[in-house]
Amino acid sequence: MQRAAKLFDRVIVAVAVNEAKKPLFTLEERLAMVRASIQSVPKAKADWFDGLLVDYVQKQGGQAIIRGLRAVSDFEFEFQLALMNRKLNKDIETIFMMPKDTYTFLSSRIVKEIARLGGDVNCFVPEPVRRGLSTKFRKQEAPCP
Repeated sequence: MQRAAKLFDRVIVAVAVNEAKKPLFTLEERLAMVRASIQSVPKAKADWFDGLLVDYVQKQGGQAIIRGLRAVSDFEFEFQLALMNRKLNKDIETIFMMPKDTYTFLSSRIVKEIARLGGDVNCFVPEPVRRGLSTKFRKQEAPCP
C-alpha cells in the first residue's frame, strides 16, 4: 500500500465481503484495523465492497487493481483473476507487485496460527492488526467459568 501510494494519486484498500469465507474478524473490525494501519499515508483510505471488484473500482473512478504476488504459487490464481477482470472491464488494469523478500513466505493463515499459539507477530503485521489478533485470541482462549 505504501509503495502503491508512490505510484497513484489515491489508493483505496478495499475490504471484500465474501460469504464463502469465514474471516476471523468482522467487516467492521477489519475496516477499523485497516484504517488505523494506513492513517500515516495521506493518499490512502479504507473502504469495503460487496460484489465484483471491477464494478467497485469503476464506481470509485479507479483505473487499476493492485495485487500482491508472494510466490510462484500465487501466480496462477492471480493471473486467472486478472484475465477474468479484464474480460469484465477492459478499462481497468491489474498491476502485480512483489513484496519484500522477508514477506514472501507469509500468509494470513500462518500469521493467525502464530498469534493463536502465542507467538510474536510484530514483524509481520501492523500494530493495529497485532492488537486485534491478541484481543481475538485472548477472548477465544478464556477459561470456562
